Amino acid sequence: MLHLRITWLIPLAFTLVGFGSITKSATAQTTYPFEAVYDTEATLRPIPNRSNLFQVFVSGTNPDAPYGLTNFTSTNNYSQLDPATGVLTFGPDPATLGLEGPFGRDEFFGSSDDSLFGSSTATGLLDFQNLTLSGSGTVNITGGTGRFSGAIGTLNFFENDELNPDPTAPTRGRAILSGFFQVPEKVPEPRTNLALVGIGVTGAGCLLRQRRLRSAKKS
Repeated sequence: MLHLRITWLIPLAFTLVGFGSITKSATAQTTYPFEAVYDTEATLRPIPNRSNLFQVFVSGTNPDAPYGLTNFTSTNNYSQLDPATGVLTFGPDPATLGLEGPFGRDEFFGSSDDSLFGSSTATGLLDFQNLTLSGSGTVNITGGTGRFSGAIGTLNFFENDELNPDPTAPTRGRAILSGFFQVPEKVPEPRTNLALVGIGVTGAGCLLRQRRLRSAKKS
C-alpha cells in the first residue's frame, strides 16, 4: 500500500511542475493608445505605360509623437486613379493592380530601437479645382522592434494635402492618426508550483515515517 501511495505522489509532483511550465509560457497583452498628427510629404510616381497607376511614397514628422515615434514612412504603396471621379485607392500589394514589385511597408520610428511596422490601405479624393487631396484609411500594425516587438493593432488616419501645380513635386499636408496597438508580455512563472511539489514530497516522507513506526511497534 505504501508503495502505491508513493508511486501516486511522484507523477503528481511532476504534473504540478508541468502545470507551472505551461503557465509560464502564457502571454498577456499590454495595450498602448496612440494619437498623433504628422506633417507629411507625399510623392506619386507614375507607373510607366499605365497612366492611372502610381507608386506612392509618404514621409511624416512629429517631434512630440508618443513613445518617441517621431518619424513615419510609407514606401512602395500603390495607387489607382479613377479619372471620372478623381478617387484614388491606395494599397500595399502590387499584384491587385496587375503589377510586379515590392510589397508596401509603413513604419513608425525615432531615435531609439523602438519601432512599429505594418501596411496601409486608403482612399482619397483629388480636387483639381482647389488643388487638394483628402483621404482616410487604416494602418495595420503587424510587428515592431525594441519594446514593441510582436506588436499588433490598427491605427485609423485622416489626411489633407495641398497639391502642387507641378505634378512631379511632392504634396504636403497633415495626417491625423488614432488607435491602439498591443504588445505581448510574458507572465512571470508562479512560485506556487514549487510549494505544491514540496507538499507532495512532505506527504511521502510522512508515509515513510508512519511505516517505520508501525514496523517498530510490531517488533
